[in-house]
Amino acid sequence: MIKVFIDGSSGTTGLRINERLSEREDIELIKIPEQHRKDDHARKQAIEISDITFLCLPDDAARQAVEMAKDSDTIIIDTSTAHRTNPEFAYGFCELGTSFYDKIRNSKRISVPGCHASGFIALVYPLVEHGLISADTLLTCTSITGYSGGGKKMIAEYTSDDRSTLLSSPRLYGIGQTHKHLKEMTCITGLESAPVFLPIVSDFYSGMEVTVPLFASQLRGGVEDIIKLYSNMYTGPVVRYVKQMDENGFMASNAMFGRDSMQITVSGNGERILLIAGYDNLGKGASGAAIECLNIVTGTEITKGLVL
Repeated sequence: MIKVFIDGSSGTTGLRINERLSEREDIELIKIPEQHRKDDHARKQAIEISDITFLCLPDDAARQAVEMAKDSDTIIIDTSTAHRTNPEFAYGFCELGTSFYDKIRNSKRISVPGCHASGFIALVYPLVEHGLISADTLLTCTSITGYSGGGKKMIAEYTSDDRSTLLSSPRLYGIGQTHKHLKEMTCITGLESAPVFLPIVSDFYSGMEVTVPLFASQLRGGVEDIIKLYSNMYTGPVVRYVKQMDENGFMASNAMFGRDSMQITVSGNGERILLIAGYDNLGKGASGAAIECLNIVTGTEITKGLVL
């Protein structure tokens, strides 16, 4: 049995991880009493006796937990922003290549990608890595997410009986261009400049659609080269290139609700190209990706416990 502790199990990501792992016969979940969940001594004990600890915490608390684990053999899988650009941590997106998979497999410190960043990086990293765009290419990115990405406070706002009528409309945020995922998006893709980023929260619980537009003039090659690259790279079972994601020309941002997989597609025309990733912000954008990392590091079937 693999002993697992979820530090921060009451948040949206922690709850989903707990839900998925509770159904597995190979996992023993370590629990601490509710009244002790913020007690540092109780947390440290739980971390030290676990084989794997998931950190579903604010950044400062995640850094504290890593410090607590420094003298133990516990594997840390951190879902916070704290360590995503730290070279001592494996970046938990194995589909980006063998080097990413191997680092996850052999690491005791793993950082789970951010929800918005997951789609952007899945779309852009291969183009930079394989020379289809240069590292100095200036990009934009639009990402539409369900309100669960804002955590308990935002969920309460959207589900309140007396909620504001403004919440029925999609809402642009991060307008100061300082979104916490930008550093990760730039670092992992190898871009020299962060994209102009437009995250939008909408009136549905979970789901995510990330779009990166390109002009053909920005490409070293053509749209067919992107399609060939994606179709060779993203063959599943978790991330897969598909020829078409729309229905009659429309694409729903919550189409992947409740699933831990991601779909990648290319649309547009020969002059103006749209790179699109669809997934669930709580799935491949958070808890699903975390469980995928657990499966890799323990040598378990990569899809075990995932909803695809």
